Amino acid sequence: MTNELGEIRAWLEEFAAAVRAVDYDHGRTMFAPEVVGFGTYAGMIAGLDPLIAGQWRNIWGVTRGFTFRLDDLHAGIADDQAWVAVPWDSEGQHANGEWYPRPGRATIVLEQRGGRWLALHTHMSLYPPTSR
Repeated sequence: MTNELGEIRAWLEEFAAAVRAVDYDHGRTMFAPEVVGFGTYAGMIAGLDPLIAGQWRNIWGVTRGFTFRLDDLHAGIADDQAWVAVPWDSEGQHANGEWYPRPGRATIVLEQRGGRWLALHTHMSLYPPTSR
């Protein structure tokens, strides 16, 4: 189990690197085509192409320093599926170009396919102002 949790941590680090690099193509390789996601910009989105178009392309380019707080990671693995709950930190950019703190939290469901973990569901949300 420890090795598998290491794989989950590595998946999170890889995804965060894709966000920081605004690398949609690499991010695409980490998700199942039938993914369903909730985001900070878009509501519920079904399918990888709509997720990229409706969420990622509206957020990644105006985000910097995206990292998961792996010390606060909660996760579990059962057979070929895993769940993750983890906070993240980033900065967002206002329309005037100014940067501001933009922390949040994520819930992710992963499935192992062909020896690789793929996201089946992601729920990214900003921290409520009262919980920080």
